[in-house]
Amino acid sequence: MPLVSMRQLLDEAAKGGYGVGAFNVNDMEQIQAIMEAAKETSSPVIIQASRGARQFAQDRYLYHLILAASELYPEIPIAMHQDHGNSFETCKSAIELGFTSVMMDGSLKEDGKTPTTFEENVEVTKRVVDYAHERGITVEGEIGVLGGVEDGHGAGGSGLEHITDPDQAVEFAERTGVDALAIAIGTSHGAYKFTKKPDGSVLKMDVLIAIHKRLPNTHLVMHGSSSVPKDLQDVVNQYGGKLKETWGVPVEEIQLGIRNGVRKINVDTDNRLAITGAIRKVLWESPEKFDPRDYMKPAREAMKKVVAQRMREFGQAGHSGDYKPVSIADIAKGYKDGSLSTRPLVASK
Repeated sequence: MPLVSMRQLLDEAAKGGYGVGAFNVNDMEQIQAIMEAAKETSSPVIIQASRGARQFAQDRYLYHLILAASELYPEIPIAMHQDHGNSFETCKSAIELGFTSVMMDGSLKEDGKTPTTFEENVEVTKRVVDYAHERGITVEGEIGVLGGVEDGHGAGGSGLEHITDPDQAVEFAERTGVDALAIAIGTSHGAYKFTKKPDGSVLKMDVLIAIHKRLPNTHLVMHGSSSVPKDLQDVVNQYGGKLKETWGVPVEEIQLGIRNGVRKINVDTDNRLAITGAIRKVLWESPEKFDPRDYMKPAREAMKKVVAQRMREFGQAGHSGDYKPVSIADIAKGYKDGSLSTRPLVASK
């Protein structure tokens, strides 16, 4: 199966009432783990690469690794997504490379750290939408700013400093025509999200629900949504790590989001913890080991287990064969002739 449009994956998820995990990758083993999990659970999947990942692995390597995944697993619909594009040029380069979806994070300036004005965000996101849709490429935008920093991207802070305003979310969706909308509800990038199990004081699910009520047909996106399970933290620390105690986003809160319009859920930290814990365990217990295969195979298996678990929890398991892929060229025609709507349905307050 060729790489498919993320818009199609999210449209189908909306019909089925489930969410789709978007898993960050930097190397071959992570892609293999994701695809084995998708095969095991019969799940469509979004594989995404940050700017940092593209620099680390080099664009052509990443593209061909994901292309190989589509050839080896023809039964699995795969969208290839640029995570947190910081400029029109970054998104354009991803589209030219072969990504089928891009995120233009216009909530921050090109430095990836400084919050923009609302008008700046609308302007750059609309420019990306116009360019991408002409070529059949999905666009995710962001309104509001997440906390934390990951891969050098983020405004820092707690995640409560720039919560998305529902009225601005409606205006942003109307003016830009984005296919998916990432919102800020208190989550943060990285492992250290919350200092206690999050409640309504730090995780604003009421804001998400309010936005969904205003934009009932808009695909919402939860970033910073790793659950940071204690058992994964414990494995890292048991074998020489020094992670501070922390809490992530509980799966039940993500499932509440899915019931209220969330169709894409970003997961990275959980996979990093699984990989690191498995590698530490091998090298701690068998310090004579030096063949990377000795520790990368269990690391890959540990990540696969986490991804498969998330696919089941998000509801995407069992849906890989529900539909036939629509070509990117046909997606472009749909945007052009209006059969693929980019105008959000807005409900009154």
